[in-house]
Amino acid sequence: MGTINIAVIGECMIELSGQPFKTMQQSFGGDIINTAIYLKKLAKDEINVHFVSSVGQDALSDALVEQWQHHGIDTTHVLEDTNKRVGLYMIQNDARGERIFHYWRNDSAARYLMQHADVNHVFEALERFDAIYLSGISLAILPAADCEALLAKLTEMHERGVAIIYDSNYRPALWQYSGSEIKLSAEQSLERAKNINKQILAITDLALMTLDDEQALWQDDDLASCRSRLERFGVGELVLKDGANGCQYSNKDEPSLFTTDKIEHVVDTTAAGDSFNAGFLSYWLRKQPIAACAQAGNLTAGQVIQQKGAIVDIDSQTIIDQVSPLTGAALG
Repeated sequence: MGTINIAVIGECMIELSGQPFKTMQQSFGGDIINTAIYLKKLAKDEINVHFVSSVGQDALSDALVEQWQHHGIDTTHVLEDTNKRVGLYMIQNDARGERIFHYWRNDSAARYLMQHADVNHVFEALERFDAIYLSGISLAILPAADCEALLAKLTEMHERGVAIIYDSNYRPALWQYSGSEIKLSAEQSLERAKNINKQILAITDLALMTLDDEQALWQDDDLASCRSRLERFGVGELVLKDGANGCQYSNKDEPSLFTTDKIEHVVDTTAAGDSFNAGFLSYWLRKQPIAACAQAGNLTAGQVIQQKGAIVDIDSQTIIDQVSPLTGAALG
């Protein structure tokens, strides 16, 4: 069984949490890096997880890269930008305990990944990979021309047989800027998001979508109408995540529903979808039965939401032991 190589494309930011001018804790997070880390925890040496992004040339960026490496992520294709820095976000809790996010990412190095002098060398290397994973956030943070350039590169990869994996992870605020400081209207930003999503879905081999996100963007009535629309857009395999109800899988055929056990003590749903994706991919990339993929996704998310934070310790061996035994050959 050969080692599988997957590239994950996106942004990781510094996280500050706590009370301003009092105690603030530093961490890091981002949808793509969350999935990458959980995927590596589950797949271990069978899957090489490569992060494709851009950071600055400063102590904070260096420390961030060291954290990724500590989790087993390959950072060979993380580019350094001499003029930019990593993005930052702060989490606060309001009087009701609800989390409030503040972002400083408009000038982050990751936002200008496609303008880096060495980015073409990265994509030349990715031609030999088995899969590429990205999200709507990976696309939404880019200036308009850079987003189109990335879509063109992904189309080339898809035509070369590299599997494209996508999670829309729709965040309306990120689509309001199109390469300038001029804020788009709500209608313009919605149309931009729809247009880009149609383009990426047409070359997507596996879509890992969240029903709530899809309904927010497309106003789908239910799972069935959402699935029908995504299949019309050209998606190959489709997973629709529906929170505590589990997930639904289809491959242009009758869907299969995979329920999940109820979690009695949900602490924090941050990274629930990201960790589900990691569990699903850890088996899908090794060409395992879809039932095993879905079970691994549900079990991984189930562990994560019982703890506080996006990146937490999981008992990967318990997940592996609970999932049906591996069968078949690895991808690649």
